[in-house]
Parts: sequence; structure tokens; C-alpha cells
Amino acid sequence: MHLTILFHRLGPYHLARLGSAAQQGDLTAVELSGRDSTYAWDVAETGAGLRRLTVMPDADVDEQPVAAYRARLESLLDESRAEVVAIAGWSAPWALAALAWCRRAGVPAVLMSDSSAEDAPRTPLKEAIKRRVVGLYQAALVAGTRHQDYVTSLGMPPDRVFLGYDVVDNDHFSAGADRARQDAVEVRRRLGLPERYFLASARFIPKKNLSRLLAAYARYRDDAGDQAWHLVLLGDGPLRAELEAEITRLGIAGHVLLPGFLQYRELPAYYGLAGAFVHASTVEQWGLVVNEAMAAGLPVLLSERCGCAPDLLQPGVNGYTFDPCDTHALAQRMAQLAAAEGDRDAMAAASRRIIGRWTPEVFADGLWRAAAAARQFAAGDFGLLDRLLLQGLSR
Repeated sequence: MHLTILFHRLGPYHLARLGSAAQQGDLTAVELSGRDSTYAWDVAETGAGLRRLTVMPDADVDEQPVAAYRARLESLLDESRAEVVAIAGWSAPWALAALAWCRRAGVPAVLMSDSSAEDAPRTPLKEAIKRRVVGLYQAALVAGTRHQDYVTSLGMPPDRVFLGYDVVDNDHFSAGADRARQDAVEVRRRLGLPERYFLASARFIPKKNLSRLLAAYARYRDDAGDQAWHLVLLGDGPLRAELEAEITRLGIAGHVLLPGFLQYRELPAYYGLAGAFVHASTVEQWGLVVNEAMAAGLPVLLSERCGCAPDLLQPGVNGYTFDPCDTHALAQRMAQLAAAEGDRDAMAAASRRIIGRWTPEVFADGLWRAAAAARQFAAGDFGLLDRLLLQGLSR
């Protein structure tokens, strides 16, 4: 079986997964965009055994009308000789255009998703439309239990839903963090890092809830005094100036570091020298930074709204959850974890043990099982109503 898989843009996370998948079968990866305005990743090199095609090498399809790239997308799908197509998502215009191609060509399609019922307010009309779109796929690869529950609620048969979509290259973060710890003094000096710190990593956008994280940290620092850890906040985005002003207003400017957006190769050292990781999002489909932190061997403080929480966080074992709208509760959790000297080592070991069940190999296994399941079911007729639906949604 030849499988073609589509992503908006291939970054290091995708290529780690696809490298494992390519070891198990004949795989072509199609990326829609050679660049994008959300993630400033360096161009990631494709490993051996993986064929890579790009629809718009010098543009972001999210900034283009479908008409600008539909013909090129369909041509590459024809060229890929796809027997099954796996598509990341069900709402982007390019994903719907690819799904329409699958239906016209009679090629089974696998939905890849990390959406859950808790991501956003749901309305009956939108859910009915989504149910119709999901019904055009033959199988699904999803992130975790919340996502499995959601896609089955939209009509996907449970025996055609597989887990393992959201994983990272655990070895990259584990080995890199350990190297940093072995030369901790020099690495701290080179990176300008404090002796003890909480680490957070996020885009500076509203749903990441960074203003509340800063407020919780200020409250924690007021209570802990001279024993308080620093906060290192990786990332960048449109809210940077606002967050810098908030840091000044809260009086924590000397204790919060903002190193900016880091490339993939730079991240493990920051994880390796941290004491714990905190992720405060109010909306988070999964949270791959949590995978990274756990692979690096960190206890985690995790918003209960993060999609990965039921699968990756065992309260009291490798960290704690909190209500992301309750800054007092988060401050208490920070104090609790900072004071748990002996427990942190056990929590760190637990994080690595738990994340060891979520690897690129798990993605590969789930992907190929989903493809095999999809192949058992004919794509069926592509009726006029469905044609009009996909055409209207992809404009």
C-alpha cells in the first residue's frame, strides 16, 4: 500500500513522526507551504526513505485563495500514486480540497486530528456540518482520549479510530537535556540562565494565557521571597510588548527571562536546566511542549484544559493540574512543586516513563493501522450535496 500524508508545513516534529512511518511502508509526504507566518522554523531536512513534495514552496497557503493552489495540489496527489491519503484536519480549505480529490478519485482518506469537544463553544449547526465532513473519511488517527471521544461523537466508528497523532522525538529532548545537565555550569553561563527556574514555552497569543501565568508567578514570588525560583518564558508573538509591560507592572522584571523564539536544536538545553515545566493555556488541543518537557525529565504543572492532560499527567505522580483561570491555585502549585525537593526526582522519572508510551513509533503504528482500516471501506459515491458542501467550505 502506498500512503500519502498531508500537512500544512513540515517542521521537525512532523519529520520525526514521518521518519518512523516511512520505515514501515511506502510513504509520500505532501506539505502545502514552504513557509508560514506562525512558526519561524528553519527548513527541516527530510530523512532517507521519505519522499517529500511541496505545493507552494515560497508561500503560505493560508494566505492564498484555494484557486491559487488547487491544481498544483491535485497534480501532486496524482503524482504521489496515493492508495490512501491521510489529511491533517477537517476545516482548512486545503484539507477540504484534498478530501474532495479523494472522493472524486475513489481513494480512502484518514482524518488526523487533535480537536476535542472542549476546544471551543459548539453549536448544533456547526456540529452537524462537521459530522457530515467527518463522514467522508474512512478512518481517523487522533491525539488522545479526549480526541477519540470527540471524533466518535461525530460519527466515526470506534474501531476505525487510532491513537498516537501528537508525539515528538523523545530522544532529541532526553539526550539534549542530559547533555546540558552534564555541563550545567557552562551551559547556564552561556545561555544566561538562573540556578533554579520554572520553564514555559508558548506562542505569545491570548489562548496561551500568559498574563495569568505572570500574575500567578508574581503571587508565588511574593509568598516565597528569596527562595523563589525564576521564570523563563520561551517564545514570541503579537502579545510580546503587552507581556513585557505586564512584567514591569508586576515588579518581576528581574526574575522573568524572555529568550525569544528558539529553533528545535536549541530547546533541549533550556529544558535540561529547568526545575519544572508549566503550561497555562485556556485552550490547547494537545500541547506538544508538554511532551518535550516530559521527555527531558521534568515534572509538569498543566492546565486542566490542555488536551494532553488525561493522557500525560498523573496528579501527584509526575506533576499537578490546575484551573488556568485561578492564579491563586497556580501560585500554590508552583510553591508546592518548588518545595518538593525529594519528590521532584521521582516526578521527573515518572514523566519520562509516561512519555515513553508516546513516541514517533506509536504515531507510525497508529497511522498504518488507520490506513489499513480505511482501505477496507470504499470511499463511496461523491454526491452533489457533499460536492457543494466541500466546495463551499473550502472557499
